[in-house]
Amino acid sequence: MRFEFGSKVLVMGILNVTPDSFSDGGRFFSNSSIAAQIDTMVESGADIIDVGGESTRPFAEPVSIEDELARVLPAIRMIRQRSPIPISIDTTKFEVAEKALDEGADIINDISALRFDPNMIGLVRESGVEVIIMHMQGTPSDMQVDPHYDDVVAEIKDFFKERLAWAAEKGVPGKRFILDPGIGFGKTVGHNLSILKRLDEFIDLECPVLIGHSRKAFIGKLLGIEVDERDAATAAVSALCAMKGVSILRVHDVKKTVEAVRLAEAINKAD
Repeated sequence: MRFEFGSKVLVMGILNVTPDSFSDGGRFFSNSSIAAQIDTMVESGADIIDVGGESTRPFAEPVSIEDELARVLPAIRMIRQRSPIPISIDTTKFEVAEKALDEGADIINDISALRFDPNMIGLVRESGVEVIIMHMQGTPSDMQVDPHYDDVVAEIKDFFKERLAWAAEKGVPGKRFILDPGIGFGKTVGHNLSILKRLDEFIDLECPVLIGHSRKAFIGKLLGIEVDERDAATAAVSALCAMKGVSILRVHDVKKTVEAVRLAEAINKAD
């Protein structure tokens, strides 16, 4: 599936089928709750649903391939039974991504930027799907211990340039990639704010940019609010991202984000 980027900001709804994700862990762990959330996101105007079976919150521990497959494959089948909406599989494991694509997923979302599993690049090359690569300093188990950069945006850009050059050598062209600077993944509050302020510098790389800021800790720290109170602030950041040319927003509350970005797009188009 090829996506048309530029005509509008695409809203990616998060479906975490995990017991321990930072925001909604355990909420969508039964068939009825998964089905209800799928319907809510589709009805609210989601353009993509991102399915994940392994928490990537700070200090999270990895799960086995078997456990991850047992979580994500039924969810993907359920989406496909209910809607033709594009599906993204959020995984770093070749086996999980391969089976997810077989069940109807359309995009691979790899927070390791194809670094954790050496077989992933071959799957990307042979399948022809688009792939989201994210910047992360360290791993989920240690990324927030003491993140440090001399220039966070410049260093993330250099990381993406290296990844794109490496992929090109492996036969995967840059047009297949979507870049995620990794808000909250090995970053302080200040780092996250710098990324958001300087989004135009990522747009310059000429790949679609995805921002995953939804309900993240930096919002809570800045505003003094808990996870379940962060959707309005998330929507505000979504509008900012839309104004700055981001292609995809990965969020929990699809409805609020769709409303925010449509307003932002209308303002951008005004005389």
